[in-house]
Amino acid sequence: MAEPTELLALARTFGDRVLERWERLVSLETPSADPGRAAVFGKDLAAGLAATADRIGHPSGPGGDHLVAYWNGRGTPDDGPGTGHTLLVAHSDTVFEAGTIARRPFTLAEDGDTVTGPGVFDMKGSLVAVELAMDLLSRTGAAPRRPVRLVVVNDEEIGSPDGSRLVARHAEGAHAVLGLEPPLPGGALKIGRRGVARVRLSVRGVGAHAGLDAALGVSAIDELVDQLASLRATAASLPDAALNVGTITGGTRANVVADHAEAEIGLRYATPETEQALLGAVLTPTPVRERAVLSARTLSHRPAWAMDPANPLAAELVALAGTWGLELPLGSSGGAGDTNLTGALGIPTVDGLGPAGAGAHGEDEHASLSSLLERAALIAAFLESH
Repeated sequence: MAEPTELLALARTFGDRVLERWERLVSLETPSADPGRAAVFGKDLAAGLAATADRIGHPSGPGGDHLVAYWNGRGTPDDGPGTGHTLLVAHSDTVFEAGTIARRPFTLAEDGDTVTGPGVFDMKGSLVAVELAMDLLSRTGAAPRRPVRLVVVNDEEIGSPDGSRLVARHAEGAHAVLGLEPPLPGGALKIGRRGVARVRLSVRGVGAHAGLDAALGVSAIDELVDQLASLRATAASLPDAALNVGTITGGTRANVVADHAEAEIGLRYATPETEQALLGAVLTPTPVRERAVLSARTLSHRPAWAMDPANPLAAELVALAGTWGLELPLGSSGGAGDTNLTGALGIPTVDGLGPAGAGAHGEDEHASLSSLLERAALIAAFLESH
């Protein structure tokens, strides 16, 4: 067995190598829904993981291939669900358009620790940390106690419309789930997440001349406005609920009663109870106007993962970090991710194991090299002992 202190000391000798690998993954841009770039990135990531992984697969999806890597636990093959494996959850896509790297290249600041560039924090640094964690175990003659699976989806930034099925499949029989998303401010781990859903509400009205035959028409836009006002009131009445109308379209001309309209609505909720009430209101609307026809379609959905301050998995990670004299705060995230699913299912889950930093999705996105090295050692120590 490798001692945690040995793993951390070894990790801290890999700074230059980590920077080189980090720059490589950031340079391979991966905007969501770009199968070509997803394939190139997946091939490169697989090459890095192949040094330690026992098997790597590339499940296909609409946005290109995802990636699943497998490691045996103490020499025991991972033969499928029910083996009590540890699941690592990550994603390869970023929110940045292709070409961003030319304007904002990967850069190490003068402090020798802060790294900037599109996707360094969310979440290519996390993928480097996993590669290093497995390499640390290999170099110290250690191995994960249980089988390990790493699921890397390529569509998380757009709600994992396909990747969620992959996470769900590999969550079956999992002993624990470690999410590799960026941590909360201060490096805090996430032990809860608000749920998120996107719904398209469509209205079909009756077109008519707005001046001569207005009474013969039914305005889809008026109906939609009334529906949205009602939904806003519903959200305001529920605890920890939020509703955002992101887009509205409809109608044709000012002198024509609109025969169609639709809105894309974003929902957030912190508990299963609020989730059920809010989604129920949005998905089963009652028309205000007799001849208006309403329909609602769920575009993406992530369930609420309610925070449990006594999360035993988090306690184990905090204790491990404590052996190095490192504090590991805990908190809940207002944003959603793929671990919403595993947390909501009741599988022991902790997220935010990526390197500390800030500015996700923004121009000032940055992350810490020293934190990445620490997180890699922490992941390795946990897998070796649990």
